[in-house]
Amino acid sequence: MDLLQAMKTYTAVVEAGSFVGAMEATGLSKPAVSRHVGELEEHLGTRLLQRTTRRLSMTSEGQAYYLRCKEILSAVQEAEAEVGASTLEAQGPLRIGAPQTFGALHLAGLWGRFAAENPQVTLDIVLSDRTVDLVEEGYDLVVRIARLTESSLVTRPLARTRMVLCASPAYLAAHGTPTDPKELAGHDVISYSYWASGNTWTFQGPAGEVSVRTRSRIHANNGDTCRAAALADQGIILQPDFLIYEDLRAGSLLELMPDFRAAELGIFAVYPTRKQLPLKVRRLVDFLVAALRDPVWGTR
Repeated sequence: MDLLQAMKTYTAVVEAGSFVGAMEATGLSKPAVSRHVGELEEHLGTRLLQRTTRRLSMTSEGQAYYLRCKEILSAVQEAEAEVGASTLEAQGPLRIGAPQTFGALHLAGLWGRFAAENPQVTLDIVLSDRTVDLVEEGYDLVVRIARLTESSLVTRPLARTRMVLCASPAYLAAHGTPTDPKELAGHDVISYSYWASGNTWTFQGPAGEVSVRTRSRIHANNGDTCRAAALADQGIILQPDFLIYEDLRAGSLLELMPDFRAAELGIFAVYPTRKQLPLKVRRLVDFLVAALRDPVWGTR
């Protein structure tokens, strides 16, 4: 059995969703496609595909093996390109995840430049504030904003962002300006659904850590929505400086209690493994590091 060819055939079957579709993708006959998959399953000692008269689906082992096949075939493709060309050129699809607001504000303008520099790479960009599973959901790289804990994933720092407590001048004129975190319990706040500590906001002050249970007047799973509500004089927000830096500079939002600092978070490129890292991912990581070296919001 030609193991590499069998892996290519299996990958084609999965992506086409049928043996017939794999025939068209590979140029092989249906018996050859079926034989390659059967030999692969026999070699591995496990069933990769569930076959019925109406549909074809992967087993859990088949899903895991498919993802590994994609990595291996991509590495082989790039190894061939490295040997066969004096200048390496990244190629193939890149699935990238990023937070909604950060992705729209600070990454959207970068993708055209990266695509122009890497014409053989195709981009699939997904914006979501949900924490995705890179391996299970097939991401090559995601951008995460967090205090990252230990994991098997590889991270590369890109920048930092500071959480800023602020409100509009009109809201403060109507409700007063808090000077101590405990006073936030009596104010309207506009809270963010994915904030790890929920409605409990914690600050580092001159005398140490201070936490307060806030009362949400508006609760949203999107930072832009929180910002818009604050600009409409509806309450106090705790949002990253990459989102509100222009409002702070313009004075349309005012920072509150600067002696009490909220969290500072890292912005990271996260990818599944450093081993046999595909050239397209390595190029993307280096590109993002350079592009965010001097962030416009001023925190690195």
